[in-house]
Amino acid sequence: MVVGEEVIWKNPKLLRNCPIKLVKTISLFLSLCLSQTAAGDAESLAFRHGVSQIPNYDLKYAPDFAHFEYVNLDAPKGGTLVLPYTWRYSSVSPMTKPVGYDFSYDKLIVRAADEVSGYYCSLAESVAVSGDGRKIVFRLRPEARWHDGLPITADDIKFSLDSFRVQIDGGWKGLLGWIISVEALGPFTVAISTASDAAKQIPLLAGVPIVPAHYWRERDLTDATMDPGIQSGPYRLAAAIPGRYFAYTRVPDYWGRDLPVNLGRFNFDTIRWDYYLDATVAREALRAGLFDVWTENDLRHWLSSYKIPALEQGLLIKGKLAAGILSGAGLRLSLNTRRQPFADPLVREALAYAFDFEWQNRAFHSEEHRRANSYFADSIYAAKELPGKAEMALLERYRGHVPDRAFDKVFSFHRSDGIGIDREGLSIAQRLLTRAGFRIVDKLLVNKQGEPFEIQLLISQESHNRILLPYVRSLASLGIQASIRMMDGTSYDHFRRQGDYDAILVPGWIENPPSWQLRPNFHSESERIWNSAGIDNPAVDALVERALNAADFDGYVASIRALDRVLMWNYYQYPLEARGDTRIVYWNKFGRPELPDGVLLAPFPDGWWYDDAKAARIASP
Repeated sequence: MVVGEEVIWKNPKLLRNCPIKLVKTISLFLSLCLSQTAAGDAESLAFRHGVSQIPNYDLKYAPDFAHFEYVNLDAPKGGTLVLPYTWRYSSVSPMTKPVGYDFSYDKLIVRAADEVSGYYCSLAESVAVSGDGRKIVFRLRPEARWHDGLPITADDIKFSLDSFRVQIDGGWKGLLGWIISVEALGPFTVAISTASDAAKQIPLLAGVPIVPAHYWRERDLTDATMDPGIQSGPYRLAAAIPGRYFAYTRVPDYWGRDLPVNLGRFNFDTIRWDYYLDATVAREALRAGLFDVWTENDLRHWLSSYKIPALEQGLLIKGKLAAGILSGAGLRLSLNTRRQPFADPLVREALAYAFDFEWQNRAFHSEEHRRANSYFADSIYAAKELPGKAEMALLERYRGHVPDRAFDKVFSFHRSDGIGIDREGLSIAQRLLTRAGFRIVDKLLVNKQGEPFEIQLLISQESHNRILLPYVRSLASLGIQASIRMMDGTSYDHFRRQGDYDAILVPGWIENPPSWQLRPNFHSESERIWNSAGIDNPAVDALVERALNAADFDGYVASIRALDRVLMWNYYQYPLEARGDTRIVYWNKFGRPELPDGVLLAPFPDGWWYDDAKAARIASP
């Protein structure tokens, strides 16, 4: 360590009132000294203003870009946005990810919404990835400040990542296992050593909140607390009452307000989240004007629940938000292969034939849903055609762990006519179950030992009953004793962590391009709460690793498509409806930026603003 650096590094209060130009000069000097000191044992790194998951990717925005193209630089500041939440919190510690926490903590990098995979420096000033991809280094902005005025340093980055990746239960720990070590190279330089290509994990580094070491080092991040501590972002958590609301206020002198990645964003003076017991109560509150925007995930309500005068008058709007960075399914039905008989692929395939998606789509959803026949539906990573040479070479390496059909057939779920009972699908299911050693005795399906086939479907949301009740009836026609068990959220999470279930519904979205989710969702060494199906397949493990370490884009795509085939043909999970744009219902008192073509993720709520004229029209009798 160079002379003088330790004094500054360990006494960040010295920088509280130091002029920014002087801070930058000191930082540059220390960085130069550090680079000279480390020159003998570290390779030269090329620092850039952004980074991508995709190998050799050309970022859309140049190093000197002024702002993102999809924001409104003239958006006025002011007003209040009220949003709902329907799950309980007993703590505002950043470890528990309370509703809205993303707005009060700075992130190292920010994703651009109008390109496939571009992440640009925010809290970081520049970023570099080592030649072997196993190390990512960030240089921080010396002017970055906590709300108490102290600088944000490499020590804060190290403390945050080290704290989150050793958390005892689930949460961040299951997502940060790829980190080997975090090293503060100086006051404003931090290096993260990884077990796989660091760039593939960039979305996680864009999501992990950076917390102040000088505040949390003497406290326990896992303890329940209603004191948010010191924050750094464009908003500050100003008030929170469990079971009632969370209120965030904009920080006028936020240190990063003029950064290119922030201009045109964070326009509301206040963002408040109000608690509602469930979606039914929340919809009534929206119609009464008690909050402003509702995300409607139930197509039944989207089609029929908002036919009120306010909608006809244009005061209430039904709209959509682009969600192109998310592919896959809305939900997946996940079978617990750690239990019998679900460890048997024949049983899993049979149960897939019993799910009549087309009937549900016609009867419940006015045929507006599409079946997802891939974990990566609606993306270039979906295995929609026969495997090419590169995929075939990968699959051949693991023949024996890959179903034969994956080599010469394109996966697609059985389709019914959507009218009445799907006799064809049930007949195929019955034949598969017979091959698996089951038979009908006194109208019940039993195994070779005479034990009945039982399956309990665990849920925590009332709306999931609607999805699973028709499935239970279909299973009953096969002689299977199927039931649904509804639990409160806390109990449900406990059972998931313990792996104490036969089948559950899990979120099916996959970030596009796929990267950080691959290991926690599908690798055999992942925690149960992520790998809900208990997938334990050498071919899956190997393909996950190949995707996360791919050195070129073609190899990256081939690995993920091959992974898709192995997962689908093993019937570990059944993707249900393909994702689409996010449906929202909102009161027409806001401005929204006009989005150019190519925007994959609509900037909400950070890109919206309060419109006084529209709000006055709604408020007037």
